[in-house]
Amino acid sequence: MTDGGGHGAGQERGAPPPLPDPLPLPVVDNHTHVDTARDGGERPDLSEVIRQARSVGVDRLVQVGCDLEAARWTVETAVTHPEVIGGVALHPNEVPPLAARGDLAAAYAEIERLAQHPRVRVVGETGLDYFRTGPEGRDVQHESFRWHIDLAKRLGKALQIHDRDSHEDVLRILAEEGAPPVTVLHCFSGDITVARECVERGYYLSFAGTVTFKSAKSLRDALSIVPLSQVLVETDAPYLTPHPWRGGTNAPYLIPVTLRSMATTLNVDVPTLCRAVSDNAERIYGGWS
Repeated sequence: MTDGGGHGAGQERGAPPPLPDPLPLPVVDNHTHVDTARDGGERPDLSEVIRQARSVGVDRLVQVGCDLEAARWTVETAVTHPEVIGGVALHPNEVPPLAARGDLAAAYAEIERLAQHPRVRVVGETGLDYFRTGPEGRDVQHESFRWHIDLAKRLGKALQIHDRDSHEDVLRILAEEGAPPVTVLHCFSGDITVARECVERGYYLSFAGTVTFKSAKSLRDALSIVPLSQVLVETDAPYLTPHPWRGGTNAPYLIPVTLRSMATTLNVDVPTLCRAVSDNAERIYGGWS
């Protein structure tokens, strides 16, 4: 199987990756940040983002806003664009500074209000990040993660989890609190042992462009044991651009590159994986219209 657009060699520096070959069946980008510009650039034009994605078979997006400004924008966008549903939360790296300023309670209140909107289907991304936040910020991250878990359960919405260098504590807190009925590990980054534990607990595992990196054999090994009924694909755009454009700007139209790589790892054909990730997304989030 090809990645549907191998034009990395000779590509003009700074130019966006080319459109890959369209997928045979429509799929969902399970987690993207189309409100976010990379490296100080301008916010991408949403209509063009949607047009490009649809042209290659990515006809639905889960837009995630994980600070207050992005969460507000996400709700507005999900209302006006039927291709988009929303997720809102306070990213774990946002929480310590909010707490230090005394603004965390007010931020929680606004996230809870926004999360009740019918076009918001996700509480997330929440979780733990031990890469960008040091030990001094972990206690408040833990408290915030527990608060978001409770919110997802109270509202009956899916939970999307950010887990960076924190697998053991993420799994422990989910067990202690009781995970919501629908729990998604976004941009899954664990090894095969973590993946097996998540699968046994019934969680969904969502894979981004990192699974295509040459150095990511352990991540592909983890993917290889995930049942089709629990797998999703995402961009986490504008970052985590798949090989051979690693380091460039990511966008939902590059989902076919990651999905074709995943199909190879899972030893299934591309249409089978398309159907699986689309069916899983519809089961998790409901219809887009």
